[in-house]
Amino acid sequence: MNPYIPPGGQSAGMLRYNTNMNVIEAYDGQVWKEVSSYASVALTGEAEALLDWARKKRDEEMQLDALAREHPAINLALDNLKKAKTQLDATIILSKEHDQTTS
Repeated sequence: MNPYIPPGGQSAGMLRYNTNMNVIEAYDGQVWKEVSSYASVALTGEAEALLDWARKKRDEEMQLDALAREHPAINLALDNLKKAKTQLDATIILSKEHDQTTS
């Protein structure tokens, strides 16, 4: 069996391995085109911006935690901030439940 495809013997959709370039090629009906050997994924601009924002927030939290380990006053302030956030979250939940029961 001869793996070589003679000129004019190809048809659209055929695949071949190009030993000169070490790539897989597909014939589109006119020319042989290299077939990517890996998948690629692209993110939207919004998704990239959200990832950048999340990375920045993570870095800020890591820096704050490092400072809190070194400085007792910062550690105390950070604990107070976490308690206030918990209270705020509880208040928001209760206000939503109140709004639902009065509607």
